[in-house]
Amino acid sequence: MTRTPPTAAELALAAEVSRCGLTVTPHQLERWRAKRWLAPADQWTDPATSALRPDIVYRAAWLAALSRPGSGISWIGWTFWAIDDTEQSAALLRQALIRTIQLPLRQAGITLAQIPQGDSDTAFEARQDLAELLLQGRRAIRRDLDGLLRDHAGTLPEPRTLSNPFDATLIRIGARLLTGGMADVSPEELTDAWRSVWTGPPEQLDRITAAHLAADETGTDLRAISPLAHGLPGLARVFEQADARLLCDAVRACTKASSTLMKLLLERADVETLAVLMSDVMWDQWVRAGGVAPASRLGEAAITLSTVQYLLVPGWSEDLHRYQDRMDRLLAVPAPTDSGPPLGRTP
Repeated sequence: MTRTPPTAAELALAAEVSRCGLTVTPHQLERWRAKRWLAPADQWTDPATSALRPDIVYRAAWLAALSRPGSGISWIGWTFWAIDDTEQSAALLRQALIRTIQLPLRQAGITLAQIPQGDSDTAFEARQDLAELLLQGRRAIRRDLDGLLRDHAGTLPEPRTLSNPFDATLIRIGARLLTGGMADVSPEELTDAWRSVWTGPPEQLDRITAAHLAADETGTDLRAISPLAHGLPGLARVFEQADARLLCDAVRACTKASSTLMKLLLERADVETLAVLMSDVMWDQWVRAGGVAPASRLGEAAITLSTVQYLLVPGWSEDLHRYQDRMDRLLAVPAPTDSGPPLGRTP
């Protein structure tokens, strides 16, 4: 099929991008517009001067730098929707987040509609069977980020909470939480699973258990405020009902934080920098459990998890913004000359 000849605006934008040392084709510009990563062509110029808007050139240059033949840009495209912060871009974010939250189900050939609701024995057993389907073919992660970094950087602080947040015991409990929520996992089961991989002070876990027991005595169920209180169906509802502006704020903050973290780990993974990052509670609450987000389905899942926490966990968004400031300060400090090779590179 014959392609439509490029417009004058497309040729002008391609020429501006080439001045940045990058190449873009009219076909790419068309695809980026269709994805809503780039504004419609009638919005590219300044009405007063008819010149290309600098922000349009900047956006196109970024897209050109990120694009690779045969591969997409994954969650980075979500960043552009979050930056645009319109009802339309928020709707695209909702679709992407809801689609991603259901990925474990799709991989197991399950839909949200197949998860039975209610507290009957039949519904409970059916959810347990679905949880087992989620686990089929899953490979255990024997070393998480902490272990990989110790191999790279040598002596680092020991984990203060879990030895590995992806331990098989926790993953098995997690699968049941995804299908049935907190009601399908007893407090004793949850506590035993945590104790099996807990490396922090024993009294810290005891305090958490005591807080739940005290709340039960007053008729308060602390598990009901968990992001997984109602499993995957509940998370899907969170995204469906979230305020558009707040949703864009959350994705913008989470994608920015993960991008900064990846830059630090790839370029500045010296012992001093890692020690500062690991000394913060957000290392355990975010970095080890979803902060690292490669441009892939795994990265999309990580950003989605971070967005859930940003929206639902009290105080988590403030902690993420504080950690972002800490990472920005680390990037602003010149790297030590004897820090060794960055993570992921060979000497």
